[in-house]
Amino acid sequence: MSRRRRPLVPQAQTGLDQLKARVAGVEQPEQAKYEVANELHVPLKNGYNGQLTAHDAGRIGGQLGGGMVKELVRMAMEQLPRK
Repeated sequence: MSRRRRPLVPQAQTGLDQLKARVAGVEQPEQAKYEVANELHVPLKNGYNGQLTAHDAGRIGGQLGGGMVKELVRMAMEQLPRK
């Protein structure tokens, strides 16, 4: 099954990148995966990572994606009217 590697709305890319950087606690979105890999003790390096298992790659992506979803839900809940 093919995965979509770009947002459905292209104008949202900048905002998603900023969110990824904020969730990972870094300045640049490109550094987010390396920061998460470091926290998870996964040997991710710049360039080719053929030695990386699918499990470890999934841990990195899951940590980033899950954190982004949690942050989006938190932001949406703040927008809801209070009773």
